[in-house]
This record gives sequence, structure tokens and C-alpha cells, in this order.
Amino acid sequence: MTSTREKGLIVSFGEMLIDFVPTESGVSLAESPGFLKAPGGAPANVAIAVTRLGGRSAFVGKLGGDEFGHMLAGILRENGVDDTGVSFDKGARTALAFVTLRSDGEREFMFYRNPSADMLLRPDELNLELIRSAKVFHYGSISLITEPCRSAHLKAMEVAKEAGALLSYDPNLREPLWPSPEEARKQIMSIWDKAEIIKVSDVELEFLTENKKIDDESAMSLWHPNLKLLLVTLGEDGCRYYTKKFHGAVQTFNVNAVDTTGAGDSFIGAFLSKIVDDQSVLEDEKKLRKVLRFANACGAITTTKKGAIPALPSDSESLSFIKDNQRRSNNPFKSKKLRFLYCSNCS
Repeated sequence: MTSTREKGLIVSFGEMLIDFVPTESGVSLAESPGFLKAPGGAPANVAIAVTRLGGRSAFVGKLGGDEFGHMLAGILRENGVDDTGVSFDKGARTALAFVTLRSDGEREFMFYRNPSADMLLRPDELNLELIRSAKVFHYGSISLITEPCRSAHLKAMEVAKEAGALLSYDPNLREPLWPSPEEARKQIMSIWDKAEIIKVSDVELEFLTENKKIDDESAMSLWHPNLKLLLVTLGEDGCRYYTKKFHGAVQTFNVNAVDTTGAGDSFIGAFLSKIVDDQSVLEDEKKLRKVLRFANACGAITTTKKGAIPALPSDSESLSFIKDNQRRSNNPFKSKKLRFLYCSNCS
């Protein structure tokens, strides 16, 4: 069995913040009687998802030199994530997001980050040694919105690629943070042709293509020559995958969804943890489908609990979940539950 130290390192770059989640679902922010603070931020969620599954990960980003910032760095360490790529800003606060949970489990956001510490990360603050040690370098698009973080993002990508890392991109669209939809599309697509693995939701596919059709033709319009795998998550319809040689779909699991926060991060974190040391998965459809089924299970489990990081599953929990679902699917008398994987617009 491969020890954790021998496993390839997945470095996740971007934002980490505090989500404030209403104690009561299905109400507006103003109507909520209270909020629970929960660590969040898609890249950080992915890093922790990897370690929960027994992999190695590191997080690169900037936090405020405040209590929340140091609390978040502590959470990374507690979950086995290398935090030597984290820097602190004494003059800016850690980003906050108030998240409304609607009655259907979907979310709406209100952000407090003008500017927050993550937006102020400079290229000269990057831990280049850590980035060069990555076997997979994973990132989103929020760090492209403003300078100097955009330059830091581009520098980190360049260094990782030169060192031989596989580049993984999940745009994780948060439209309210961008000056305009047009600017969001422009900046998200500005680094599109660098990534070798890209994961988008159906909502992001519509946004980027400006096409309401969610089909193979629409997905393949986003293909580029350097791409090895395009993943499109489809909520309750599972996910679709596209490579140079084959494409197909992997169905979802039956769960009672409570909160979709972080489910997409759980999905991509699980996927990356399985391919970091075996990239032949990207060229073997049978292997790929098996890994995507595992990733689907992790995404599904995450929706059954509130919050992102507290809900991220372990490897044993995910495998047990798959076995239990297989057992139930073979029982014709088992009642059906809500068919749900992860929200189409979740991080």
C-alpha cells in the first residue's frame, strides 16, 4: 500500500474564506434568525477533500492577519493540508460570504471582500518551491478578478506547468463578484487553453457558451488541443466526460440532499486524488468511469450534511456508501429517495 508521503502532491491555489450559513433553510438573509460560520472557499475545500481521502495536498493563498485567517490556517493543518503556501495580510480582512440556503438546497451569495486578503496576494509572496513540487496544480477563476492576485495566479500556473504539473481548472463561477458577465467570460476564458483537466457545471456551460442547450455539441465547443479531459456536472443527472477518443455519462446516486455547499469541490477533489498517481485513467474509459463513480459518491455524500468541509467524506465512508447503494439498487422493495448528486452551480 502506498504511504501518504509517497503519493503525488495536489496543490490548490486560490481563496479560502468564512461562509456564514443561515440556521434556518428556505429564508432570506434578512429573515434568518442566525448564522453558523463554516470554513469555505472552493480551492481550500478541494485541498481538504483530497486529504480526507488519504491523499497529499497543499493550499496556496492569502488570508487576513485576523482571528478568522488564523482559524482557517489552523483548519488546513488539522486536516493534514500543507499550509506553507499561505501568507497573511495585516492590513486586509479574511473574506466573508453569507450564503442563503433555499428550500431546495441551492444557494445564493452575498460577499464581503472589498478588498479581502485573498485579492492582495502578490507574485513575490508565492512559495515557488511548493508549487514546483506539485504533481497536479488545481485552481479556479475568482483569483483572476483583480490585481495583484491575477498576476500571482498566472505566475503560479506558469511555474507549475514548467515543473511538469498537470493543470486542473474549475472556474467556479460567482457572477456577483465580477464587474460584468462579459468580463467574467473574458477572464475565465483567458486561461482556458492552459488547462489539461477542466470541470464545469451545466450552469457554467450555459454561461460560457451563451447557449441554453446542454448537449455534446455545446460541451465540445469548449474543447481545446491541450485538453485531456472535460467534465460537465449535471446536478441530478450526474456528469458527462469528454476526451480526445471517447465520451459518455456516469449517473448519480440517490440521497436526501440537505446542503449542496462544497459538493462540486468534493467531486473534483475525489477525482484528482484518484488520478494524481495514475494518469492513465484519462486514456482508459473503463478506469475513468470507475473513478467518476467514486467522485459522484463523494459529491453525493457531501450534500447530506450542512457545510462544506464538515461534510467532506473519508475514503472508507465513500466506499461503504457505494456498496450500500449497490445493495439497495439490487433490492426491488427498497423505497426510492430523492435523486440528487450536487447542485449545478455549487462550488
